[in-house]
Amino acid sequence: MSLIQPFRGLRPAAGQASAIAAPPYDVLSSDEARTRAAGKPWSFLHISKPEIDLPRDTDPYAPEVYAKAAANLRKMLDADILVRDSAPCYYAYRLTMPGAIGESGEDHVQTGIVAAANVADYDSNRIRKHEFTRPDKEDDRVRQIEALNAQTGPVLLAYPTSATADALIDAIARGTPDSDVTADDGIRHQIWVLADPAAIAAITETFSAMKALYIADGHHRSAAASRVAAARHQQGRTNSADSFLAVIFPHHQMKILDYNRVVKDLRGLDAASLLQKLSGAFSVEASAQRVHPSRPGEFGMYLAGKWHRLSIKPALVPQDPVASLDVSLLSDHVLGPLLGIADLRRDKRIDFVGGIRGLAELEKRVDSGEMAVAFALHPTRMDQLMAVADSNEVMPPKSTWFEPKLADGLVSHVLD
Repeated sequence: MSLIQPFRGLRPAAGQASAIAAPPYDVLSSDEARTRAAGKPWSFLHISKPEIDLPRDTDPYAPEVYAKAAANLRKMLDADILVRDSAPCYYAYRLTMPGAIGESGEDHVQTGIVAAANVADYDSNRIRKHEFTRPDKEDDRVRQIEALNAQTGPVLLAYPTSATADALIDAIARGTPDSDVTADDGIRHQIWVLADPAAIAAITETFSAMKALYIADGHHRSAAASRVAAARHQQGRTNSADSFLAVIFPHHQMKILDYNRVVKDLRGLDAASLLQKLSGAFSVEASAQRVHPSRPGEFGMYLAGKWHRLSIKPALVPQDPVASLDVSLLSDHVLGPLLGIADLRRDKRIDFVGGIRGLAELEKRVDSGEMAVAFALHPTRMDQLMAVADSNEVMPPKSTWFEPKLADGLVSHVLD
């Protein structure tokens, strides 16, 4: 099987994309999803967050939740709200994020391809990972895939530099899109269908020549797809479960925002003592303005109502692709030794704030008294992520925040 292949996508019927498209299942709580889906009977949240259609005290991982997702999908199919393409296709997917979102000042546009990625290449690490997964979250996705007999949450992948792939994808994304939705958050999602056999063959060949693809977001979805494929092989069932739903963008177009940290207390220190201790590893400079780090190794710190710029001393930056990440430098020189936070996954004294919320959110969390200190980080770069994956290493928790997010419901992958 090729690294990627076309597939018969399950998509909104003509004129229904706006009614169906929904945020990814894992960015909303059940209560938030219930509010977003109110008055929207065809919202894909009824499939991706089906607990919203059950009593509020329902365990979101209970069997009846997955059964409800399947029933809701059947309802949409019976009403011809979702229809399946008659032949395998590729799909261009363009995301446009207005510059007003995230305080960037300029619109961000990225154009990729929706494809079925090969599970065997994921298993062999040709589709490369950079995060650990949690068994409970994998189990949830396995149950969801099996209940629907479909993959509805796409895995976000990146491909390395390829002018040929860029040109082939751009050639699809011309003219009137087959779906065009501007979501509640202002992000525009456009889909173009490619059914031409010669163009499909050219894309398949181009991607098959690539040394690797890289998971940006969706480690649990891809791991679950691998488990479903393995289980079906054991049952003697070999079919489209051997691939998984993916949206693949050129790595140079992908946007990673800062993933910031807020900490509840100073572990018995006062502000002056913390500043003094920080001077061992950083140059520390008070700032009258918010500090949005402009380069790797630079951090903004909001403490006692004031901003400071922290710059790591160059001799302390190692060559290792993981240890040199800003998230690692902050943990190794501040969070661990000074504030006593060793386990980012479990320590309740720390929380994480996606850069889409801006630095004002950090000030709000500290000024309210909820948190004692906030740290603004420079975003992890795609080349850093790829270097970690190429080294078969994993990144620390909460290292990347990708924007804009993909929508659920615009293209799904049925397992024949």
